[in-house]
Amino acid sequence: MLPKATPAPIRTAALFAAGVVLLTACGGGTTNSSADGGDKADGFPLTLKNCGRTVTVKAPPQRAVSVDQGSTEILLSLGLADRLAGTATWSDPVMKGLEKANKGVERISENRPSSEKVLDKEPDFLSASFASTLAKGGVAPREQFEKLGVPTYISPADCTGKDNSGGGDGARTAPLTMDSVYTEVRELSQVFGVPERGDALVKKLQARVAKATDGIDGSKASLLYWFSDSKAPYLAGCCGAPGVITRELGAKNVFDDTHDEWPQISWETVADRNPDVLVIGDLSRTMQTAESAEKKIEFLESNPVTKTMDAVKNRRYVLLSGQAMNPTIRTVEGLERVAAGLRDFGLAG
Repeated sequence: MLPKATPAPIRTAALFAAGVVLLTACGGGTTNSSADGGDKADGFPLTLKNCGRTVTVKAPPQRAVSVDQGSTEILLSLGLADRLAGTATWSDPVMKGLEKANKGVERISENRPSSEKVLDKEPDFLSASFASTLAKGGVAPREQFEKLGVPTYISPADCTGKDNSGGGDGARTAPLTMDSVYTEVRELSQVFGVPERGDALVKKLQARVAKATDGIDGSKASLLYWFSDSKAPYLAGCCGAPGVITRELGAKNVFDDTHDEWPQISWETVADRNPDVLVIGDLSRTMQTAESAEKKIEFLESNPVTKTMDAVKNRRYVLLSGQAMNPTIRTVEGLERVAAGLRDFGLAG
């Protein structure tokens, strides 16, 4: 789900001009050498088609900034912490196994940073998970960074088969698949000159998906995914990352009749749908009401509308990180946990 933060101020033309001088003087520090690991950085300059734009990277980045957690965790998983000058916009603790790598990367903002903070890191590449992050009302539009010679990249999962023109979190015109996430992994590994690492990471993710879904039949289970907010809850529509999880398990999302990514739906409607299992976002941020799983469960078990639901009475809860409910490499983590939950609840076939 997109972060609901106060929009960062857009850098003025004068400050952007100053940034041009700064970046030109520093040169970005890019070379054709690769990080440790023996991968050869060939094939540069590299040109990619990304979310409707042509992106050209002259050499493997050495001072990249990743302004969304999902993108950062891919780069950390590829062993690229030493080439990250900064990161921002976090909803959860870092993915398990990446704690040490993450400590070496400066977090320039917990939420969306200003363009000033990004440019202060003298980036030679900028990556994001959401189109809105690098748009008007976000950090800054992509073209403003590109005018400074800073290539930008957005997760294909946020633009492939998705309409972001209507505001909010957008709507899916086609169901998301893990192929979009795998494409992001492979393309980022190519950008940094370590394609072998991307292929290896994709194979690991695919093996985890196969293991999690082996022998499971969730066709008798109905699910509801709650990301955040208790007053006007953000619940998953049919076709984003929760849709990937649901389809892989053969289950049913009780709101599979809406293509909005995260529609806000009344609790009365939720109670009428009466899902078998509640998949609950356990967020560490504090932007909305009921961000943590603890607060969400407290609400569910005390609210007169929700406390009579079967899932609440039987405490059939599966807790996920916010990133596991977004189209990221942690969607696989979400699949594993929901599969385990269905088995624990006797709903796996």
